[in-house]
Amino acid sequence: MTLPGRFNTLGDYDVVVIGAGPAGCAAAIFCARHGLRVALLEQCAFPRERPGETLPPGIEPLLQQLDVADAVVQGDFIRHTGHWVQWGAGRRFSAFGGEPATPWRGFQIPRATFDSLLLEKAVERGVHVVQPCRVNEVIRHNDRVIGARTTAGEFFSRQLIDASGSHSWLMRQLALDHSLFSPLLIAKYGYATGERAACDEAPGIVADAQGWYWTARVAPKLYNWTRLYFDKAQARQAGPPAMFDHLTAVGGIRGADVTWRSCHRTAGDGYFIVGDAAFVLDPGTSHGVLKAIMSGMMAAHAIIRENALPRHRSAINTQYRQWMQRWFVRDMNAMGELYRSHPSPPHWLSMTDRRNQATTEAAGHR
Repeated sequence: MTLPGRFNTLGDYDVVVIGAGPAGCAAAIFCARHGLRVALLEQCAFPRERPGETLPPGIEPLLQQLDVADAVVQGDFIRHTGHWVQWGAGRRFSAFGGEPATPWRGFQIPRATFDSLLLEKAVERGVHVVQPCRVNEVIRHNDRVIGARTTAGEFFSRQLIDASGSHSWLMRQLALDHSLFSPLLIAKYGYATGERAACDEAPGIVADAQGWYWTARVAPKLYNWTRLYFDKAQARQAGPPAMFDHLTAVGGIRGADVTWRSCHRTAGDGYFIVGDAAFVLDPGTSHGVLKAIMSGMMAAHAIIRENALPRHRSAINTQYRQWMQRWFVRDMNAMGELYRSHPSPPHWLSMTDRRNQATTEAAGHR
C-alpha cells in the first residue's frame, strides 16, 4: 500500500506511539525489539509524578520481556508479600501467594523512577523519543490513520498506538463510541513524610461509609494515600486519612478521573489504543500499571503479526478488540462483586449492570 505525502521517506516510522507512560514505553520497546522503527511522543518532561506505585509480583515476567527486570529486582525498592484489607468487620492480610519460605512479593516503586527506567530502555532500543511534544491532530488518508500533527511537526507511520492515558486522545479525535459504567468518580491522592509503623509492613485498603482509602509506604519515611468517594459531591472534602494526621504533607492534594468507561473500538485501520486510553476502572483494581504494560505489549504483538500476515489484518484487529473487551468486563465484574460486599455499597451498581449487559449484547452484533 502506498500512502501520500512524505510517508515513504526516511523520516517516517513503522509505529508512532503517543504517550511515554508504562503502556506507551512497553509498546515502543517491544516493537523496537522486533526491528520496527518507532517514534515515541510525550508531552511532559520527565521525571513526573503519577499515582500507581504498587506493582504486583505477576509483573516480573513482563519486565523480563522488556529487559528492565534486573533493574527493578536489584533496585533498592520496598517489597511486600500482600496487602491488608479492612472491608467491613475485621482486618485480614491478603497474601499474593507462593510457598511460606519463598512468598511472592510485589514492589513499591515511585512512578517517576519506574517511568524513567522504561523510557531509558526505549532509548537504548533505538526508539526516537520526542519530549516534550504535544499531539494536536490525527492524520488520516482514506479513513486510515497514518500519523499525527504535533508541536514538533508531522509524524507519519504505518501504525499509531494511542497510549495517552485517560485523556483518550485518539478516541476523541476519531469520535469513537464509548460507554460509561459509573457516575463521575474522582480519586484524590497525596503524599506525607514521617513515621507510621502500621503502614510499613504492607499497603492496605480500608472501607468506610463513603467509599475507601488506600495507604502505602512508597519509600523510607514517605507514604502515599488514595481516597475514593462513591458520591462525587463528597470528593471535594477528600484529604489524608486520620492515621496520617501526625505526618507532614508533601505537595498538594491531587485528583484523577477514574470514572468506569471503555472504548468500543480499541483497534482499527492504522491504530491501536492501549492502557487507560482504552478503558478505565478506579484504582481499587490495584493493577493499573500491569494492565498498561500488558495492553501495550499486546498491541505491539498484534502489529508484528499484521506485518507478517497482512491479509489477516482485520482478524488480528478483531482479536485485539475482543481481548481488551473481555479484560475490561472481567475486571468490572470483579469490582462490582467487591463493591457489593462493601459495608455501604454504591447506589449506582444497578446502573453499571444494565449498561454492562447492553454493551455486551451490542458487542455481539458488531
